Amino acid sequence: MEDISGIYTSIRVIVKKTSYFKESMNMLKPYTVRYRSFDNGRLENCFYASDSFEARMLAMEFNKYIHDHPNCIDLIRCEEKLLSS
Repeated sequence: MEDISGIYTSIRVIVKKTSYFKESMNMLKPYTVRYRSFDNGRLENCFYASDSFEARMLAMEFNKYIHDHPNCIDLIRCEEKLLSS
């Protein structure tokens, strides 16, 4: 008879990872990252992140201008309180 205990272990790992992913998605909050462009105009990007540092890192990853000029960020605001009102 074939040993299938490894299959059940794999299934338990997948279920645990899926459960952790769903829990972590519930903990993400909307953040607005505001920055100044080269002509001193204000622009904003919005991200879902667990904290403001992660929002900053996401902004640097997905916005080339912010990546090249990380000190252009002048505001990172959590919008969660605004949504729940």
